[in-house]
Amino acid sequence: MKKRLIQIFGFLITSLGWVFILSTMAMDNWRISQMGGQGGSFIIKVAWYWSNLWKDCYTESSSVTNCKEYGVLWGILYYVQAVRGLLMCGLTIGFVAVVCCFVGMECTYIGGAEPTKDKLVFSGAVFHFVGVSSKPFHTGVPNLVAYCLYINRIARSAYATNLPAGELRYELGPPTFLGLVGCFLIFFGAVLYAVTVIKVIYPNRTVIEVYGRPTYMPPSYRGRSLYTGYYQPSRLNGSYASGRSSSKISKQSQATSKLSERDAFV
Repeated sequence: MKKRLIQIFGFLITSLGWVFILSTMAMDNWRISQMGGQGGSFIIKVAWYWSNLWKDCYTESSSVTNCKEYGVLWGILYYVQAVRGLLMCGLTIGFVAVVCCFVGMECTYIGGAEPTKDKLVFSGAVFHFVGVSSKPFHTGVPNLVAYCLYINRIARSAYATNLPAGELRYELGPPTFLGLVGCFLIFFGAVLYAVTVIKVIYPNRTVIEVYGRPTYMPPSYRGRSLYTGYYQPSRLNGSYASGRSSSKISKQSQATSKLSERDAFV
């Protein structure tokens, strides 16, 4: 029962994080810059410059917004292209992970036997953790890398001492923080999945004492002593495998015991 509840909770958390990241791709105000409105004068107009992954916009104090959508792909800033690609890859891998975990959950009646379902849940947790490897950044978490890359570029321009003429100092908007929360939810849900199927990685092992010291023995070695090891009686002599031959051996042992007693009497 605990395993089922933990998996359901992990499924809800990872799905919510996936939805958070998906919603940030369509949200506005990834970066914001404000100009004017200083000194408390109503004569000076206020203007907000903001951007998302698809367009740059300009909003006046009269609530009039003018936007310019990004045209050709090669005309966009390189880090915006990287953020787009990383988020799309991360969302695709996350969708595969959600499907694997849903099929492998204990409360569902699909996916096969329990060992197979545990392996599916473990695969889904790995997909949530690793995602896909990105060659330029040599990492395996594209969603988190995408937000960190965007935050890094905005912070560099915000704290730069000498900005080029015509370049604004932007601040971070709500989508970046919402995306980071979604990444944390996905990681936390993946940890819950991994806890429920930890036996896939570490199967049950028995403890035996060898020369007075405890030693762990995997399941494949159970039933074997320290001296037999890989040698089984059926491999040493084929007559040990049948019951008829074993009865013959027992009769021979009885006969030898009787002969030994008679010889001892003589």
